[in-house]
Amino acid sequence: MSELKNHKDLTVWQTSIDFVTDIYKTTKSFPKEELNGLTNQIRRASVSIPSNIAEGAARRSKNEFRQFLYISLGSLAEVETQLIISLNLKYITSEEFNHLNTVIISIRKMLLGLIKSINY
Repeated sequence: MSELKNHKDLTVWQTSIDFVTDIYKTTKSFPKEELNGLTNQIRRASVSIPSNIAEGAARRSKNEFRQFLYISLGSLAEVETQLIISLNLKYITSEEFNHLNTVIISIRKMLLGLIKSINY
């Protein structure tokens, strides 16, 4: 892995930031009674993805960085699960789900690639 200047240089961080923006826009139309439930859960889990990438990149140890990337993967799986629930409840359309799921797949691949590059 080449020397990282800043977490903001990572494409996976940039993509995750855009993903959070999409999540906030999508959940804006959720029922008001979900504000302290599913809406909050999805938003918090999505924010956790780039936040953990940033925190891990700021650490001095590759092992710590890798651990924070795994936490980001866990948060990504949380969001994916919550979006499936949102789809089942008809809070989002299949088109919205498909778009967000495509981004999830992309972020997952980037995170796994970054983890693999840290291992070598």
